Amino acid sequence: MRRGRFPWILVLPALTGLAFLVLPLTGLLVRAPWSTMGDRVTEPEVLTALWLSLSTATVATVVSLLLGVPLAWLLARAEFPGRRLVRALVTVPLVIPPVVGGVALLLVLGRNGVLGRHLDTWFGITVPFTPVAVVLAQVFVAMPFLVISVEGALRGSDRRYEEAAATLGAGRVAVFAHVTLPLVLPGIGAGAALCWARALGEFGATITFAGNFPGTTQTMPLAVYVAMQRDPEAAIVLSLVLLLVCVVVLATLRERWIDP
Repeated sequence: MRRGRFPWILVLPALTGLAFLVLPLTGLLVRAPWSTMGDRVTEPEVLTALWLSLSTATVATVVSLLLGVPLAWLLARAEFPGRRLVRALVTVPLVIPPVVGGVALLLVLGRNGVLGRHLDTWFGITVPFTPVAVVLAQVFVAMPFLVISVEGALRGSDRRYEEAAATLGAGRVAVFAHVTLPLVLPGIGAGAALCWARALGEFGATITFAGNFPGTTQTMPLAVYVAMQRDPEAAIVLSLVLLLVCVVVLATLRERWIDP
């Protein structure tokens, strides 16, 4: 089979796009205070913010998996009135400013919110400005990435295997667990990776709904924002830590789930 000619006309815009994405990251490496990096990274407030970011992003991803995979399955496989509307609503958090999502969460779960007032009155539960609020803000902005990825994987999977399993007597649960799930597992892995990375970098909804309290709700992106105002070198160090964590995790997951 004859191979087509290399598309040289695409090289210049492609390299320009790559440079646009890579150069800002290179700037972090060039301006980083390498001589004091070790001391800055091991500061208690940095480690606390990093641990909070990693733990809340992981919990948010687990919650998104538990809620998002069934939602993606319904959107991909079930016929019901208003499915297009539901799909549109799922994608809304992708396009609205995250701070708007934080305001919306406050209006629902705040102490005077639609649901929050009842949680406070009946159970004494206050959600905003707590680590739980951090997780909820991350789930709100990150779960759509998982749903879209899994729905695409479900739509692209070969349903003949599921039909064959059903013909052989397997029930719906067995078909889903032993046939459908393994078929779309790479899509779930890719969606979980995107979801986790988005949750780790969440800023707007978090600062609006959870606040910026060191040791309680101050995640790494919030710590970067505060550090940029008083100590730019510290902000660079925190940014590099976030960048390194994201690159390592995404590269590992891509190798495991995405690459053929």
